[in-house]
Amino acid sequence: MAQAAWPLVERKFGQTSRRDAWWVQPLLTFLGLSAFVLYSTWAAFQGEHYEFGPYLSPFYSPLLFGDGPHAWFGPKPLWWPGALPFSAALLILWAPGGFRFTCYYYRGAYYKAFWADPVSCAVGEPRKTYLGEKTFPLVMQNIHRYFLYLALIFIFILAYDVWKALWFTGPDGIEHFGIGIGTLVLATNTVLLGSYTFGCHSLRHLVGGVFDLLSGKPIRKKAYDCVSCLNRRHMLWAWMSLFWVGFTDLYVRLCSMGVWTDWRIL
Repeated sequence: MAQAAWPLVERKFGQTSRRDAWWVQPLLTFLGLSAFVLYSTWAAFQGEHYEFGPYLSPFYSPLLFGDGPHAWFGPKPLWWPGALPFSAALLILWAPGGFRFTCYYYRGAYYKAFWADPVSCAVGEPRKTYLGEKTFPLVMQNIHRYFLYLALIFIFILAYDVWKALWFTGPDGIEHFGIGIGTLVLATNTVLLGSYTFGCHSLRHLVGGVFDLLSGKPIRKKAYDCVSCLNRRHMLWAWMSLFWVGFTDLYVRLCSMGVWTDWRIL
C-alpha cells in the first residue's frame, strides 16, 4: 500500500498555515506571568505592610526577621549589609519561586510565551536548532524535584498561618477565636497552593511512579491516585494559586494601609 510523503517545510519566525488565533494563548501567558513577576518583585522589596493583626502575607511567610509578632528570630539581623535594602521576603521567596520556575507546566508555558520555543504548534520558530535541557543553564531545571521538598514544608507553614489567623486580640488584650474575611483569604490561598503542590509531577513519581506495579501496595496506590487526581488539573491549580497568592498579599497590604476593611464574620 502506497504511503503519502509530506515534505518538511522550513518556516520563518511566526510563519504558519494556521487560520485560528494561535497567538492568543502565548500572549495571555506572557501578560499573566509578567504581571505576577512585576508585582511580586515590587511587593518583596517593600519590606512593609505585610502584616495586619493575625494575618501574614504569604510572600513573607515564614517571617524569619521582622518587627511584628510573626517574626521567628526577632528584628532585622545585625549582619545584614547596611547598603542593601532589607526585606524579609528576600530571604525566603527563592524557595517557592524556584519551585514554580522549574515546574514542568510553567517551563512549557514560559518557553512558548517568552522564548517562542515554539511559540505554538506548527508556527515558525526564531531558531533552527534544538538543544533541549541537557546544557547549561537549562540543565538546572532538573533541580525541580529538590525544590518540591521545600515547597511541601511551605504548605504546612502557610497552614499554621491560617490557624494563627483565627485568633484576634481583643480590647482586653486576650486572644479570642474569630473568623475574618482575611482568614478565608489565607485559607483559600493555602488550599490552592496545596492543590498545586500536591499535584506536582515529581511528587506523583515519588509516591508511586518508581514502581512497576502498585496493586500490591494499597497505601502507595491510594497516595498515587490522590496525587494523580490533582495532577490532572495541574495547569488550573498553577494559575489559580498564582493569582490567589498575589491577591492574598494585596489583601493583607491594603488592610494594613487602611485602604480595605477586614470584616469580621465571627
